[in-house]
Amino acid sequence: MAEQIKKPVKITETILRDAHQSLTATRMTTDQMLPIIEKMDQIGYHSVECWGGATFDASLRFLKEDPWDRLRKLRSGFKNTKLQMLFRGQNILGYRHYADDVVAYFVQKSLANGIDIIRIFDALNDLRNLESTVNAANKENGHAQIAISYTLGDAYTLDYYTTMAKRIEAMGASSICIKDMAGLLVPYAATELVTALKSAVSIPIDLHTHYTSGVGGMSYLKAVEAGCDIIDTAMSPFAMGTSQPATEVMVETFKGTPHDSGLDQNLLAEVADYFRPLRDQALDQGVLNPKVMGVNIKTLLYQVPGGMLSNLLSQLKEQNAEDRYYEVLEEIPRVRKDFGEPPLVTPSSQIVGTQAVLNVLSGERYKMVTKESKAMLSGQYGQTVKPFNPEVVKKAIGNTKPITVRPADLIEPELEKIEAEITEWKEQDEDVLTYALFPQVAMDFFKYRQAQKTKVDVTAADTQNQAYPV
Repeated sequence: MAEQIKKPVKITETILRDAHQSLTATRMTTDQMLPIIEKMDQIGYHSVECWGGATFDASLRFLKEDPWDRLRKLRSGFKNTKLQMLFRGQNILGYRHYADDVVAYFVQKSLANGIDIIRIFDALNDLRNLESTVNAANKENGHAQIAISYTLGDAYTLDYYTTMAKRIEAMGASSICIKDMAGLLVPYAATELVTALKSAVSIPIDLHTHYTSGVGGMSYLKAVEAGCDIIDTAMSPFAMGTSQPATEVMVETFKGTPHDSGLDQNLLAEVADYFRPLRDQALDQGVLNPKVMGVNIKTLLYQVPGGMLSNLLSQLKEQNAEDRYYEVLEEIPRVRKDFGEPPLVTPSSQIVGTQAVLNVLSGERYKMVTKESKAMLSGQYGQTVKPFNPEVVKKAIGNTKPITVRPADLIEPELEKIEAEITEWKEQDEDVLTYALFPQVAMDFFKYRQAQKTKVDVTAADTQNQAYPV
């Protein structure tokens, strides 16, 4: 029997971004990360995903941290490991489309501050919304990985995915990620999909999934056997549930096979030991809800990604309506269908999820429609694979004619205007980008930052009479 060709699977570690985003609503602080990164740097990961996604907003809004400062500190600690971020194409890390000059500048500064691999996706899989980011990353010699948001539905066939992959390779991407944000990719479907993609393109394939439906580890096994090059995993204390399959489990799975990752279980155990008390602390504080740690096979019906589940619970808790959780889950697929069956991933997941919450709590579907829902139904986020429900469109935006062009084509350059607005508060070039994405949150943070340095609380100041309490 001929010896099998060795093809070690590469591991992208997610504990510093997606794992805690999915389980604890992105509440891990920089100070909690820094003591272990030297040890993590010894492991030999393909990359560590540590930035982007919801970390930017959460750092500013809840942790009172500068996300750029976090990135620089992580970069200085990871001497040997590539750092990776999640980037929402024309949305960047915010929730609307930004002008091309803002996108290009954000890419430039992300790479300059330490990012090696930029994973770029669009919530609707509208590739027009990814062009600016890919071009900017390639210009700066960064690794542009385009993610295809994986979902289920009549339109999402193997042909759909292979056609998209060919277009992605032609765009100049360095690799492709299958982004299975809700744990919808079952094992044998993973075999089919990876086999089809490997025959369609020559660039590496990365698979990202969540354990929500309970099949993630098996899907990774079948995907790697079919030729998948990279898998995303999370260290066991922050794995499983709505997070990724556990790193140690997947390393052990492939041990002694042609796909052996070569990662050292003893080193991984040391890293796990560090994060375990942080998990226990999050449980004790109520930041980690046990509901997101189990398996929910109904995910295959609801198609709700992990981070969305924890956010839904948080929204309902604020309204004292946790008991309506399963009603909301049942409403989500209905709203999704009305909205053109988009993949459910940021920001479409938040848009659909919030609208579903409103539909349930108000007692009447679309009695209240969020401005984000109106924007989506107006074509401001791009093109969906299926048409919108015309009755819902009528109810939400009346006779407003939806746009059909690339949404960013309608946005004038923004950088100069933004720069002028924050001159007083700017301490670094990156502040312009922070403000561009989250104007109000950024301004609150800038005032907080200044107060920490000057010991003067400007939020309590009588600016009219120039009285500043110390």
